[in-house]
Amino acid sequence: MKIKKRIPAYYWRRASQLACLALFFFLFIRTDYSGSDTIEYAVNVLFRIDPLLALSASVATGFFIVQMLPAVVTLLLTLILGRFFCGWVCPMGTLLDGCHKIVPSKGQGREGRYRALKFYILGFLLVGAWFGLPLAGYVDPFSILVRSLALAVDPALNALATTFFTSTYQQAPAWVNGLTEPLYAFLKATILPFNQKYYDLALLSLAILLVVFLLERLERRFFCRNICPLGAMLAVTARFSLLRGRAGTKCGTCRNCQDVCRMGAIDEERNISPLDCNLCLDCIHHCPGNKISFQFSSLQQVRPSFALSRRSFVGSLALGAALPFFLKSRTLARQSDPLLIRPPGALSEEEFVGRCVRCGECMKVCIGNGLQPAFLQGGVEGMFSPILKARTGYCEYNCTLCGQVCPTGAIKNLDVAEKKKVKIGNACFDLDLCLPYAKGIPCMVCEEHCPTPDKAIKFREVEVENSRREKVTVKQPYLVDELCVGCGICETKCPLPGASAVLVTSAGESRNPAQALPYTSRTGYP
Repeated sequence: MKIKKRIPAYYWRRASQLACLALFFFLFIRTDYSGSDTIEYAVNVLFRIDPLLALSASVATGFFIVQMLPAVVTLLLTLILGRFFCGWVCPMGTLLDGCHKIVPSKGQGREGRYRALKFYILGFLLVGAWFGLPLAGYVDPFSILVRSLALAVDPALNALATTFFTSTYQQAPAWVNGLTEPLYAFLKATILPFNQKYYDLALLSLAILLVVFLLERLERRFFCRNICPLGAMLAVTARFSLLRGRAGTKCGTCRNCQDVCRMGAIDEERNISPLDCNLCLDCIHHCPGNKISFQFSSLQQVRPSFALSRRSFVGSLALGAALPFFLKSRTLARQSDPLLIRPPGALSEEEFVGRCVRCGECMKVCIGNGLQPAFLQGGVEGMFSPILKARTGYCEYNCTLCGQVCPTGAIKNLDVAEKKKVKIGNACFDLDLCLPYAKGIPCMVCEEHCPTPDKAIKFREVEVENSRREKVTVKQPYLVDELCVGCGICETKCPLPGASAVLVTSAGESRNPAQALPYTSRTGYP
């Protein structure tokens, strides 16, 4: 009688990783305009199961964010299974495992020299969020990965594909085009974005992701072991988990389990720390005596296998509490940057920054490519959060996609009718640049593109001198403030090279009563 061989346990872990990674890329690709004004899939679901972002955003806003309720399920499963999320679900962890042979580590890092760092970072982030400095999105693995892919990798791949297929179309023989054209059409329909996007901070976002991968040279899964605050939060929870790994009482001296452990969770006495173990199950597969097993046991607290300095931890908490008060001494605390234009549906600035996880999904889905990552327009706490940069792109009048993909509700999900009533800013004319004013040259581009039913940009006929000192009659544009919604298309489409003759600022934005315009006169008169 033949004995059926059982599938090694770690194969199931690999299958789970690949499935979750495939789901991640599928949702990432679907976070794009596809001809419909409605996103058909819950493309933000992976952010909503992230307990770090849920807790940080809830602490920053002072109440639990209902959209992040699925994150509670992750914590409950961690109480039962331990840090399974890091080894079986997290796409960042899967990619780090996949690049192990490309970026091999120099050592195993068993000494755990930096192991406590992630707990200091976690404490700093949570206390900072409580006092008004929400920074979790800067170091959360999901945010880092999606932001870098959306702002840098995806546009670069699209540019590469477009260049390649354009080149073959122009230079290759007809039989080659017969192969490449259907392939390009297939890629555009499935993988490539709807149109070419351009982003600020693209290289910085990419550099942060590359640093995460290059840290693998120091030790395997360096980011997961030592930096990831989500991993720290799951480690604290897994300290009380029911599923525990155990080595045999008469274990040999082969050290195979220690050598293959990607998280350095096994010490010299073959104790497996639930705070570090991500249930990769490689130790079971490589144990020659089958001495290692994972079993459910009674709930018990486990001491960490590394030194966690109370003084350093308190210091990180104190730093998180103190830094926000220094932010109140900036000029931004008195007067916000006039170019800080948030997407339609954005909450009040303090709550918006507290909820925003810097995922970049709203920027990726923006049809007009108007949403860009902020640098310091909103302060260090607002870096990588979305702002409208109207010279680069505009807010499509009939589009509500950014609110649909926001995982935390930092941008409200408005219907089209509501969105059209939201004022995110106000346009004004630079009379020294605008052609009808400065040169006496007719130009109607801004008015032609103005999307409001009753045009916010109107004209008056004036007799002026042109650049040849001739008397001509031109139509000079002016703005009706109460009709302008601040979409920015007038600034985007202004035909002047360089700076636009139309500038959109945050003046009059609906979400901030303090920004209400004190007058309703028509802007643009000389």
